[in-house]
Amino acid sequence: MVGKPFRIARGRTRRTVGLVAIAATLPVVLSGCSLVDMFHLGWPTSQPTDQSEMMMDLWIGAVIASLAVGVIVWGLTFWCCVAYKKKSDDIPPQTKYNMPSEILFTGLPVVIIAVLFYFTAVIQTDVTEVSEDPEYVVEVTALKWNWQFSYQDDNGEPVTGPDGQPYVEKGDSDYIPILVVPKSEKVQFQSHSEDVIHSFWVPDTLFKRDVIPGEDSAWEYDFKSTGSFVGRCAELCGAYHAFMNFEMRVVEEDDYATFISAIESGASTPEALEEIGQDPYAETTDVFETSRDGAEG
Repeated sequence: MVGKPFRIARGRTRRTVGLVAIAATLPVVLSGCSLVDMFHLGWPTSQPTDQSEMMMDLWIGAVIASLAVGVIVWGLTFWCCVAYKKKSDDIPPQTKYNMPSEILFTGLPVVIIAVLFYFTAVIQTDVTEVSEDPEYVVEVTALKWNWQFSYQDDNGEPVTGPDGQPYVEKGDSDYIPILVVPKSEKVQFQSHSEDVIHSFWVPDTLFKRDVIPGEDSAWEYDFKSTGSFVGRCAELCGAYHAFMNFEMRVVEEDDYATFISAIESGASTPEALEEIGQDPYAETTDVFETSRDGAEG
């Protein structure tokens, strides 16, 4: 008779462990993620800048810390459910004013938050740092509802075409603008808006910056890989906000110099891209079918 209750309890424990394992596995299985995507926790797998790599490390560290706290809390919760399951109508012993427990439950969260705050502040400072003498400068202008880009030369002057006018790469309803930048350190972006608040966002960089009218801003990327990266507006800016797309193309420094020379010789962005062996049009996003007749911009 003694063995039967034990077998029943053991069976219930196994079922409980099995249900917990299934519950933990289902989100991974149903999400359809690859093994690489799973360990990036839904964030882009490519890290084209040093800044994006730092933010990814911070995110992973914060998630690991959160999971560790969660495991402890869940473990204690399930342990209490099993160990202190009601066995009779007697009122169990009541414990209050347990000073060591109160110090632990108050002090430990404060320490965890302080550590997370410290690393967040350090990385935020590194990510938003802007140098006084950047190696390359590109200008970003946001307007309803598209983007335009221009470049500066080594002397800080606008890159011009044969007519002496500053070259501007501007998108429209039928063309995705391409922002070309070199794979280099200290590539500075200077932005302003011509109308309302927009937001410059390249998802793979894990970074976005609001572009506010009357308030110019700057930020820098230290690029460590080449490639094509989709860009979006991340601030609801009006009727055609969803169609405000662009592409950021990161190329080798020699190719960037050739690209700028082609621009100065009168080539358009697609023609200059073809000259350095790049696809002349956007690879990461397509023009959305929409009619903007009568709309601003």
